[in-house]
Amino acid sequence: MQLIAISAGKIKNLISGDNASNRVIPSAIEKLPISTLGSPTSVRVRYLGIESDEQADLRVHGGEDKAVYAYPLEHYPFWNDQRSNASSGLLPLSFGAMGENLTTQGFSEEDVYVGDRWNIGEVLLEVAKFREPCFKFNIKMGWSGAAKSMIASGHSGWYFRVIKPGIMVAGDLITVIPGARALSIKEQAQKYYSEPKK
Repeated sequence: MQLIAISAGKIKNLISGDNASNRVIPSAIEKLPISTLGSPTSVRVRYLGIESDEQADLRVHGGEDKAVYAYPLEHYPFWNDQRSNASSGLLPLSFGAMGENLTTQGFSEEDVYVGDRWNIGEVLLEVAKFREPCFKFNIKMGWSGAAKSMIASGHSGWYFRVIKPGIMVAGDLITVIPGARALSIKEQAQKYYSEPKK
């Protein structure tokens, strides 16, 4: 179980692409790798996230409970297939493409539990919540069904809160300190989407 890449992004303008009334929407969903196995640069993690990373809308991204977002490398083939089915002109995805800060190997939503703690390098993280995709994810992925596909597949990834800041680097091994293990990320998402919304 390993950290494959660390990614960060600045706030930029997304173009909605809906029609003639296209909207310009500020977003930092465009993340680029700043530490990879091929170029393992040390990255500082602070209480509110990866140093040099930004979030455009703090009501739904960022903050203590969504400080760092992780996504499994194992889901990338699924998304490349989905995108190629949606449009033949879309290029294969690279690290950070899901908007994640951490690209991991060896984990899935079924075996990651709310309250688990992850030790990566000097950093201690605590699993907090699954990721709810929004319309910006559709724009980023290049087709209007991307958010629905994330919900249906359960390939959401998960957010961490930062318990202990410090330095991490791509290639660091991940040590999991189990919590109560009462609710997996997959179960949390299923419960959320099955409950009536007020």
